[in-house]
Amino acid sequence: MTEVAFHFNVPDKVGYACRLLRKAVAAGSRVVVTGEPGLLRTLDADLWTFSPLEFIAHCRAEGAEPQVLAASPVVLADAPRSAPHQEVLVNLGGPVPEGFERFERLIELVTQDEGDRLQARGRWKHYADRGYAIVRHDRAGQEAR
Repeated sequence: MTEVAFHFNVPDKVGYACRLLRKAVAAGSRVVVTGEPGLLRTLDADLWTFSPLEFIAHCRAEGAEPQVLAASPVVLADAPRSAPHQEVLVNLGGPVPEGFERFERLIELVTQDEGDRLQARGRWKHYADRGYAIVRHDRAGQEAR
């Protein structure tokens, strides 16, 4: 069964995602990130520039060559169901990601914005109603790492 974790009170969803992806790739994980197309474009740009001494290999799922998708440890996908691997899924979006149950782990990032928190409560309820054990990480007051 998919492990579900919520990271609440994330001050900057894209910046936090960059740090999370850096840590995941360093640990050898393969990650799919899903969310609204505009947010994924921002994340794509930030992954190229957030750290001048590091590069996080990644690609967009839409339009990528199959060999690039297979080789990329991070794939940004509007629809994670068609992702090339199902190890870790990071959700930056509002709805429950379609096909999340195919992944070993699901990480939900939630900001302090009330609208984002409201959508997260709906996702939490969706997972809990289906018997998923949920781990909560409250990032309030913690420094960026």
